[in-house]
Amino acid sequence: MRVSEIFHSLQGEGSLAGVESVFVRTVGCNLRCWFCDTPYASWEPEAGRRLSVDDVVAESDRIGRGCRHVVLTGGEPYLEADSVGLTRRWREAGWHVTAETAGTVERDLDIDLLSLSPKLANSTPWEGRPRADARWAERHERRRDRPEVVRSLLRRQVSAGREYQVKFVVDTPADVAAVGEWLDRFPEVAGESVYLMPQATDLDALAEREDWVDRAAEGLGVRVSPRLHVALWGDRRGV
Repeated sequence: MRVSEIFHSLQGEGSLAGVESVFVRTVGCNLRCWFCDTPYASWEPEAGRRLSVDDVVAESDRIGRGCRHVVLTGGEPYLEADSVGLTRRWREAGWHVTAETAGTVERDLDIDLLSLSPKLANSTPWEGRPRADARWAERHERRRDRPEVVRSLLRRQVSAGREYQVKFVVDTPADVAAVGEWLDRFPEVAGESVYLMPQATDLDALAEREDWVDRAAEGLGVRVSPRLHVALWGDRRGV
């Protein structure tokens, strides 16, 4: 599998925010969100390292420093066929495994926490937005919404008695209505498992959005996710 980086840090978002974790980031994504904070795994994908499942497991153990939480992220890690065997190996070894996905690719990963980040219309790189790209905007718009995949991933996770969370990036108050529309389409998703995340790459931008994001979450009956990595390190890589 192609791996961009493996590093030890704190989980910055969602229900496990603040938990010491190993992050394994794969290279490659089928979407092109204009606000992507890891362009080296999507917009400008680097070659990365070709690693076997054994290699990734060994490196996770080496840099884990005793922690037992691991996060498979990207890019879009569900594009990697080896992610199935990798997550199984981690869980057999006693790791708590989180997998992050936009919910557009279906694979049967063996995970403790499914972390879904559905991409709404606010993510598409249309003209006038940063990283505008007409070709990719059209592809992104066609691919970003796969309700049948989302339902299948959620159903598999719930039937196994395991956890899920759904995280939405919101950039302006206008994005909140789209989150509400998505939730209306998926009434099976519990509000306590849903998080709004302000789009930001530094502490000042987080602070600017704090008040209206809090009000929006209250109105929708969902939670606000911290973005600890942004607050602590901005958009630095590998932390």
